[in-house]
Amino acid sequence: MAFTVTKDTLIGDILDQDFGVSPYFLEMGMHCLGCPASRSETVEEACNVHGVDAGELVDKLNEYFANK
Repeated sequence: MAFTVTKDTLIGDILDQDFGVSPYFLEMGMHCLGCPASRSETVEEACNVHGVDAGELVDKLNEYFANK
């Protein structure tokens, strides 16, 4: 079963599952992926800070994991 991302999923949990998703975060301007503060943010919190639609990012991440 594929890993499923929601708006409440922690960034650190996603990156621990597969660091190959890092470009999705870099594209939105989140360049501090190794920072403890960013790893403990939810997808929704990170998207709010960076002005990105959380639903769109969740869809991209879930597509990535589904096709893995």
